[in-house]
Amino acid sequence: MSHYVIVGAGPVGRETARLLAGEGHSVVLTSRNAGSLDAGDVRTVSSDATDAAQLAGLAKGADAIFMCAMAAYHRWPTDFFPIMDGTVKAAEQVGAKLLITGNVYGYGEGATSPLTPDLEPNPTSRKGTVRHIMWQRALRSNVPALEIRASDYLGKGAVTYFSLLALPSLLKNEPVSFLGDPDVAHAWSFSKDVAKTLVAASRFTGEWGRAFHVPSQLASVRELLRRFALALNIECPNLLRLTAADLEAVGFSEAIEMSYLFEKPLLLDASQTETLLGVTASSLDTMVRDTLS
Repeated sequence: MSHYVIVGAGPVGRETARLLAGEGHSVVLTSRNAGSLDAGDVRTVSSDATDAAQLAGLAKGADAIFMCAMAAYHRWPTDFFPIMDGTVKAAEQVGAKLLITGNVYGYGEGATSPLTPDLEPNPTSRKGTVRHIMWQRALRSNVPALEIRASDYLGKGAVTYFSLLALPSLLKNEPVSFLGDPDVAHAWSFSKDVAKTLVAASRFTGEWGRAFHVPSQLASVRELLRRFALALNIECPNLLRLTAADLEAVGFSEAIEMSYLFEKPLLLDASQTETLLGVTASSLDTMVRDTLS
């Protein structure tokens, strides 16, 4: 039995805790508002990851710390760095490995799909720059680190562009407004597959200081809407394209710089994850059902 600490009690952090506890490990799940989790030997603790000493106390004897915390989208440049710094310092103090939940923003607008985990980062947005700096902070630490990179999430409780912009209209059987080109292929990552990849990566025996991609499913926004409509037993809704002015009008200007993600095909090469970690993507229909649950 091993001991693990998970920073961040969102859908990925909680599922990671469930998986580790299911394997018989002891887990501390911590965030500012950790809540409770009925899953084996999991202890939830409300704490602030920016306090490295406090986090190190929780992580004493831990084999690894999983950084699954999420800052408010509009506060990434101010809130994410202290969380990351506190987590890294805590890992260094107790000698725990680091596993970072990341995404594909750091590759930048000019990256060509399929994106591979060894692609040189070239962020072209504020959020991509934040993610890149966070990963560089982990790499500069004196403990082994891995980053698990996902595309846009599907899954119960996941707060994403799809859940914010499309799902409310779908549930009301109304026309849907969304970003970009609705007919280009896009990678969708299941929150539970992110957790599976994190857990599998914690056992990786190869060289650390690298990234793994989460095995994901491809579907255009239009095809994804069709799958959701089928699951809801409704007609597929009309699909409207959101402009930058529309996003400003609804108070979601933070999405404007990331709109490029939906303008051209976004494919995620996760073959190394499948081969080296033994993780494969859940079906798209499974993702849809879980999101609706």
